Amino acid sequence: MRLQGKRIATFVAEGVEDLEYYVPLMRLQEEGATVVGAGLDLKSVRGKNGLVITPDTTIESLKADELFALIVPGGWAPDKLRRHPVATNLVRKMNESGKPLGIICHGGLVAISAGIVHGHRATGSLGIKDDLVNAGATWVDQPAFRDRNQVWGRIVADIPDFCRELVAMLVEYAERES
Repeated sequence: MRLQGKRIATFVAEGVEDLEYYVPLMRLQEEGATVVGAGLDLKSVRGKNGLVITPDTTIESLKADELFALIVPGGWAPDKLRRHPVATNLVRKMNESGKPLGIICHGGLVAISAGIVHGHRATGSLGIKDDLVNAGATWVDQPAFRDRNQVWGRIVADIPDFCRELVAMLVEYAERES
């Protein structure tokens, strides 16, 4: 229960990659974190693989200073979320505050639109490699890694590596706070 009492949000929108949403959520709950799914509204959405997810809260209601960390899962949802300043502004504020960000697969699209990838190492689905490079990131073809306050994961098959790296970083941040 190394993350007991830590509030972590994870973005959810139509077409989110179900596994990239649920597996990190459950892994962080195992560590005692309170994890909330945050959508553009509170309407249920269907994940890329058909699972129905109902957000716990809206992205608009979240405040960077009240969150310990934020996760941006992939799928088709990031391409929708990146068009909403409420989502990109939260990602930008979290990054500016040095708070942990977990970004996997197509989640990098939100990070690009938030303007936080320039000068960072980044990964994701091969489909967004050019987008990341054109936004000033250095592409790294690894399952998961950290770059400053950001944890990057490549694809669904790399979720175990992503979760290991994410939990390790979050525990380090939690220990610094205590």
